[in-house]
Amino acid sequence: MVTSSIGDAVRDRCAHCPGRADSICNVICDEDLPFLAAESARIHIPSGRAFIEEGTPAHDFYVLTDGRVKLFNLLPDGRRQIAGFARRGDFLGLAAAKNYAFSAEALGDVMLCRFSHSSIERLTERFPRLQQRLRDEASRELIQMQRRLVLLGRKTARERLATFLVEQSCSMLCRKGRDQLTVPDGPVLVNLAMPRTDIADYLGLTIETVSRTFGLFKKERLITVRGITGITLLEPYRLVDIAEGLG
Repeated sequence: MVTSSIGDAVRDRCAHCPGRADSICNVICDEDLPFLAAESARIHIPSGRAFIEEGTPAHDFYVLTDGRVKLFNLLPDGRRQIAGFARRGDFLGLAAAKNYAFSAEALGDVMLCRFSHSSIERLTERFPRLQQRLRDEASRELIQMQRRLVLLGRKTARERLATFLVEQSCSMLCRKGRDQLTVPDGPVLVNLAMPRTDIADYLGLTIETVSRTFGLFKKERLITVRGITGITLLEPYRLVDIAEGLG
């Protein structure tokens, strides 16, 4: 049973969590936050550190409350394939059976909430709406997988990079429609947390092709580039057309 003093402290922790509105936790009411926090542990992961290793026992789930994370697999010959980039609000580990199917590494400093399997079971029993929220999360993962198959199997390098830039802009600005490419009218500043090598790996391209395509987008006045991480999408709708094979 959660005591009053502990309840006030953990309620405050969860109430001010930057990832709560976008995560599975948004189905739990304010007055029930002490139960949520009592079943979780808040942890900080420094930049470049892995907190999930592919093939290890999947004892825990994670909610990403702040920062960005890259998800990847290692091939037997040492090559790496980036499967995705998790963002604030994402739930990691849902598809794991006995072992994790991917590794996860922090891109910059990251804050997480860690839940054991037994904790999630207790929470879903106490809060039935959480069970539906987890099903929605599983459905979202399947949609993302289908999109990635199209990205790698059918799209050109130009279309792949345009898709990536639009998705990154939506991940920052379109939180209510997490899986819809709802693009703002004007220019959009996108701060990329990942280096160009990671982008190339994710898109199934060489770093040279990615750099060349960025250069072409600059010449066409579709984007401007500031430093390594700052990309301004000058004409988001044109990039959407390119991503869909119409431009």
